[in-house]
Amino acid sequence: MSYSVCAVICAAGKGSRAGFSENKLLIPFGTSTALETTLSAFDFPAIDEIIVTASEVDFDQITALCAPYARTKVVLGGADRSHSVYNALKASTADIVLIHDGARPYITREVIEGCIHSVKTHGSGICAIECRDTVAVVKDGKIVQVPARDTLRQIQTPQGFFRENITYAYERAFEQETVAYTDDSSVFAQFCGAPRICAGARDNIKLTYAEDFSKGVARCGFGVDTHAFGKVQDYIVLAGVKIPSQSGLIAHSDGDVLVHAVMDAMLSAAGLKDIGHYFPDTDEQWKGASSMKMLGLVVELLAERNLTVQNLSVAIQAERPRLAKYIDDMKNALAGALGIDPTRVGISAGTNEGLGYVGEGKGITVNAFVLLSQK
Repeated sequence: MSYSVCAVICAAGKGSRAGFSENKLLIPFGTSTALETTLSAFDFPAIDEIIVTASEVDFDQITALCAPYARTKVVLGGADRSHSVYNALKASTADIVLIHDGARPYITREVIEGCIHSVKTHGSGICAIECRDTVAVVKDGKIVQVPARDTLRQIQTPQGFFRENITYAYERAFEQETVAYTDDSSVFAQFCGAPRICAGARDNIKLTYAEDFSKGVARCGFGVDTHAFGKVQDYIVLAGVKIPSQSGLIAHSDGDVLVHAVMDAMLSAAGLKDIGHYFPDTDEQWKGASSMKMLGLVVELLAERNLTVQNLSVAIQAERPRLAKYIDDMKNALAGALGIDPTRVGISAGTNEGLGYVGEGKGITVNAFVLLSQK
């Protein structure tokens, strides 16, 4: 038998626990918003309609945001989540409904399809995962009971039902005004019977607190720089470390080609201009300047945008001088400048097997890859 399927996306809340001044689903999240990410996950042929609940305050904004998504409509939410879900149920004509928190943007098609299959087979499908930690019942600050962990599950969404059944359950629940329900499975269990568990996913977390949102924001950047030998001095500088050399690297600053590549990678990841814009070679204040000092200024630029380095990978191509014994010093210096643990910095050094300008010992090229996240 063929069943039509509706996804109800709950987006009428305020998300006050996240501490934002607006609906947490509408703030920047990755390249869009959390709500758009969630909508995209349900936008595939197995879903016949999507109904999004919205508060009166956010209704116009959410309606505009949902416009690009086919088969999607927005309904006004209620005084609480239960009433919002009920409003969506009344607006749906589908046989099966999947009720999902808009704040769970990491949901996958595999989990959604598993939930639909469970409803078709068992009459309900409640996404859940096994508990990794021991869970205790606490009263007055004391543990009074420790249920067997193998009997416990962490309940997620989506939660799927035949629409007529869950609608009936909500109608009965509203007749008992003193009863509060934290999710749809609790309502179903009270009035329809024990709901069926189906597979959730560890990554299917709910964005609840401000720090949860930083996990969804990662920016990567690539930087490359080259400097030629020819400066009359007996050392080069890499990551602020002086390394004996037959000659120095030609540059307006101290010629720290490694730091220059790293700065370009950081600026690129942040969507900013390159180092030539911030430290032009026409500006005398940067003549002979320490590149590590310049790196500190780039760190400040990122901090102003609430961005910090998560990890850094650097590849040095140099026929000379030999760099192996200086790698740890360079890692420690970079880690200190970036405010991260040295284990988050990787530096490799290799020759160019005698090929090209690097192989001929005419210069050094450095490639840098950086990952940024929001603080």
